[in-house]
Amino acid sequence: MNRIFSGMQPTRQLHLGNYLGALRNWVELQNSYECIFCVVDLHALTIDQDPEVLRNNIREVAAAYIAAGIDPDKNILFNQSVVPGHAELGWILSCHTPLGWLNRMTQFKEKAGKQKDMANLGLYAYPTLMAADILLYKATHVPVGEDQKQHLELARDIAGAFNRRYETEFFPLPEPQILGEATRVMSLRDGKKKMSKSDESEYSRINMTDDADTIAQKIRKAKTDPEPLPETVTELEARPEADNLVTIYGALAGQSREQVLAQFAGSQFSDFKKSLVDLSVDKLAPITTRMKELLADKAEIDRLLKKGGERAAAIAEKNLNDVKDIIGLLRP
Repeated sequence: MNRIFSGMQPTRQLHLGNYLGALRNWVELQNSYECIFCVVDLHALTIDQDPEVLRNNIREVAAAYIAAGIDPDKNILFNQSVVPGHAELGWILSCHTPLGWLNRMTQFKEKAGKQKDMANLGLYAYPTLMAADILLYKATHVPVGEDQKQHLELARDIAGAFNRRYETEFFPLPEPQILGEATRVMSLRDGKKKMSKSDESEYSRINMTDDADTIAQKIRKAKTDPEPLPETVTELEARPEADNLVTIYGALAGQSREQVLAQFAGSQFSDFKKSLVDLSVDKLAPITTRMKELLADKAEIDRLLKKGGERAAAIAEKNLNDVKDIIGLLRP
């Protein structure tokens, strides 16, 4: 069976965009692939973290995975830092990665901005650690959003360069999987900006921990325009906020934007938002409730992560030892 590897950072709260763009798709993938789902806590260290907040966020992301429908017995679910092989293979791969490849990574340029000389090395080398995350388990497929596609292409380049250097076919070249129409859910306050954990406005996003009343309030306050909903997708795409709400409705309902417009064309946003509130609460409230149940028992979350870490480590140790043998490191 082909193997999936994917993960999310425990930085702030997961939101609707994380759910529709990734997590919901992972739940479907677990029926067709051998899946490894990771809380990538080492990646979170590229920005300053409060230790206690980070620990809680790691548990919260794990709880979101499970509450959304990922089975921790069927799949491997763990936090990255408990398997030392991630960092170790990250170093080995960094020694096989030309600086020119990293200099082309647009996400570093965007996040570092004009202060790139003050950015930490971890942010710059982030893509090599991501490559190590994937290749450590010889994953064949990686579900990614558009913002991570370039990093996955780099992982393929690194795997190919390693294989050529040592005349082996050890690492598979992982294939990207971009699934579903709602791969980019936009801010509820600005339809031209991606929904983000780091946005200062709580009303820009629906968090996975929001209760039904909060979800309803945020949707009612979501930015719209004064015109009724159009009849065609072409008209819709010229109106970013309208397009975003229709996209969210379609993703939650399992419908295309065309199907949503066939139902609501000509409706005022006040009426459409009522339907979107009902649908959102129906789909998201059970996940929120389950997350709160899981987080009430931290010891159980920790037990599940420890169990998953042990399963991940067994795969990682064998593959890392094979890498060491290939490149000539002595293992007495």
